[in-house]
Amino acid sequence: MAGGALTDEGGLKRAHLYEHRITSYFIFACIVGSMGGSLFGYDLGVSGGVTSMDDFLKEFFPGIYKRKQMHLNETDYCKYDNQILTLFTSSLYFAGLISTFGASYVTRIYGRRGSILVGSVSFFLGGVINAAAKNILMLILGRIFLGIGIGFGNQAVPLYLSEMAPAKIRGTVNQLFQLTTCIGILVANLINYKTEQIHPWGWRLSLGLATVPAILMFLGGLVLPETPNSLVEQGKLEKAKAVLIKVRGTNNIEAEFQDLVEASDAARAVKNPFRNLLARRNRPQLVIGAFGLPAFQQLTGMNSILFYAPVMFQSLGFGGSASLISSTITNAALVVAAIMSMYSADKFGRRFLLLEASVEMFCYMVVVGVTLALKFGEGKELPKSLGLILVVLICLFVLAYGRSWGPMGWLVPSELFPLETRSAGQSVVVCVNLFFTALIAQCFLVSLCHLKYGIFLLFAGLILGMGSFVYFLLPETKQVPIEEVYLLWRQHWLWKKYVEDVDE
Repeated sequence: MAGGALTDEGGLKRAHLYEHRITSYFIFACIVGSMGGSLFGYDLGVSGGVTSMDDFLKEFFPGIYKRKQMHLNETDYCKYDNQILTLFTSSLYFAGLISTFGASYVTRIYGRRGSILVGSVSFFLGGVINAAAKNILMLILGRIFLGIGIGFGNQAVPLYLSEMAPAKIRGTVNQLFQLTTCIGILVANLINYKTEQIHPWGWRLSLGLATVPAILMFLGGLVLPETPNSLVEQGKLEKAKAVLIKVRGTNNIEAEFQDLVEASDAARAVKNPFRNLLARRNRPQLVIGAFGLPAFQQLTGMNSILFYAPVMFQSLGFGGSASLISSTITNAALVVAAIMSMYSADKFGRRFLLLEASVEMFCYMVVVGVTLALKFGEGKELPKSLGLILVVLICLFVLAYGRSWGPMGWLVPSELFPLETRSAGQSVVVCVNLFFTALIAQCFLVSLCHLKYGIFLLFAGLILGMGSFVYFLLPETKQVPIEEVYLLWRQHWLWKKYVEDVDE
């Protein structure tokens, strides 16, 4: 296998001695902790719907509203080409990528719960400011607070879930983050469908309801237990042992606890975790976890569909309500896919899901691009039969993404980093993810205007490249204890050269 695998010769340290039972305490902690994904999901879902609402456009972007009315039922790739409009969406992600470095400090020193609480407060403030916005400056200010909230939440929640979960079900547990993200997207779309019919302030309600998941996340953060890994890192050994006993449902936790203590001792020796990320021995985590997977997750083109599904469907000739219904259907497919991935990640493995979906997604993007090239054009009405085919193709693409690159883009990086660089590494993951999210958000509509159908063929080419990246460079992490993932690099055809040189 090109990606390498963990073999018996690798000699895991104490993994065979780990024990666990699924307890109600563990289930509670994971469900409450995963609610942080609903912040990210709600914003992904609500932004595109609001930017397609007539009342919102009349108040803040009257020029786009006039252009939209002139081409209401015709395809016009350039209907929404406006950099200030896209800045409304992307400003959140630029704020998030900067704030994640502050989140790294809070997460490491004060624990994962600390970042969850800070993120929820900031997201709440952003929702209030956006709902009360009187001008574009207030809109963007609100988006910045939302972005800070997402930066802290996305930094802490995947780490929290990976550290709380036993190795054998870590994939399923970590993907609760993706599931709550998808549910947040779907709920936002349903809210947009209703608020679009409330004139002239329905868009304010859509943006203001962002305060609800923020409140839930804050209340959850108050009662959550800190992860044993974080408690050991803070030197609270007895408390860490007590939490580990409760979440594992057994008193026989000495083997796992000793691994945590040893990992923490190594972490304390690292004075600058960000600089340590650049060390030669951490090259695999840096290339795959910090840069490759989070960047590729966005370059699939999926978030373009999530951001701008209503806008995109309107650009292709769907009416306002029809476009919101179509985007709601695609986001319902995303929820179904997230549930599928929770079952399949620990059964089939991360590599298989990423590679199989890459083939599917490549095919769907090519078909969508070719269909648009042959059948659609500026000034032409969209035939209903072809419109239905387009929605079906996008739903199939969403299903493939939602069980692979969507959840694996968060799950795999959260597994790869050793404890001494885990918080810093996750910050880089979130930063890279949000940078490419913002880049796609800022560039998609202008690219749709200038490249037209070619934008989908471009995404197809990128998907082909990222599938090759996974095949050659990513080892399988399924059911490997999180503090022993580093042993995988010693058996990989490429990465062992970096790790063995350091060992020698």
